[in-house]
Formats: sequence, structure tokens, C-alpha cells
Amino acid sequence: MSDSLQSLFSRCDSVLVFDTETSGLSWQRDEIIEFSAIRLTASGTEEVDEFIRCTRSLPPRIVELTGITDELLREEGIGKQAFAELLAALLTPGTMLAAYNAQFDLLFLYSFLQKYGDARLLQDKPKLDLLTVYRDRRAYPHRLCNAIEQYDLQDRVTNSHRAIDDVRATVEVLRAMGTERDDLERYVDLFGYSSKYGISGPRISSVRYLPQGYEPKAAPLYAGL
Repeated sequence: MSDSLQSLFSRCDSVLVFDTETSGLSWQRDEIIEFSAIRLTASGTEEVDEFIRCTRSLPPRIVELTGITDELLREEGIGKQAFAELLAALLTPGTMLAAYNAQFDLLFLYSFLQKYGDARLLQDKPKLDLLTVYRDRRAYPHRLCNAIEQYDLQDRVTNSHRAIDDVRATVEVLRAMGTERDDLERYVDLFGYSSKYGISGPRISSVRYLPQGYEPKAAPLYAGL
């Protein structure tokens, strides 16, 4: 494990960086169609990428954005129960969950596990939102592609709107953030949100939410805690 991430391991045994592609933006109505994760440990990395079969046809805009089709999901996707079993195997004790815009992905995971598995698997896991960290360090815009550019990672990763590519990009952004400043553990279970638009979806009980602007402030978000 890179020295830039060692501070996180005071809170966990491994960091599961993950990303989802979904059939839409509503965690209540839409479904996860691709799940990718990279587990970071002191001894190395482990990568997972799976398509998940959908119960209805994908909207054309999702097919255009992701390149994922109904045929691809039918031929290569796993079923809901198999995905639930995969999540149970990944969400082991001592695992930290990390994602870029983690609120979005976590709500989809909660919704899925409530229907097909055990949502309690997520309750005791520390959670790190890299979008919150990035907002604290760089001015708007704050998409993953912007972080890739700002950390000069274009020749190594891409933001393709495919979960496997995006999770690899998120790992590299995480490492760059750790090299830039040794305070990532201070953002664990702390999510920033736009004071203009509010929190997207329901609050996650283990997370503290604080308003966060479009421009970095002199003091980091965690300074007032």
C-alpha cells in the first residue's frame, strides 16, 4: 500500500473503492446495472467488475452514455441474488467504503440490499466521499473528469461512464489526494452537500453532513467539528 494512504488504515483493514452504473438517477425506481470495486490492502489490490441483469429495458440515454445494452446484460449479467451474495462477500468487517459522490452510490446499494440482501452490511462501515475532499481542495467544476485533469492523470485513467474505468480512475484520484495532503482520515463519515440544493436523498445515519460551497475555503470542512 502506498504511504499516501496509510492514514486511512488507522480506521480499517481495507478500503473498498467502488462505483456503479445505474439505469437512471432514482435510487428508489432505478437499478444497478454494473458494479465495480477495487479493494486496497497493505498487501495489494483486488478488482471486481460485474454486470447485473435489469428487470426492464434500459432507457436509450443510458445506453448512449454507458455503452451498456439490454443484450449485454442478458448475456453477461449476473442475477440479483448472485449480486447480493457478491456484496456480502465484499462487505466484510474492517472494510471502509470509498467512492466519488458516495451518497449516490450508497443509496443505490442500500436500496438493493433492502430488497435482495441485508442492508445492515453497510451500517458499520466507515465511508469516505472523494467528491467532498475534492470540493475542499479545488474550485468548481467538481466532476470526476475534472479531478482526473487537475491531478494530471489523463494518461493513466479515464472517466468513461463505465464503472470499471471510473473505479480505476477513482483509485488514482484517491492516491493523488493522499500524496497531496495527509488528512484523508479526517473526511471519513463526513459528507459535504450543496447549500443551494441540499442533501440528495435521505441522510445516511452514520454520516455527518455539512454544507459545502463551490470554492475551497481557507479551513477544511472538518475544521469546525
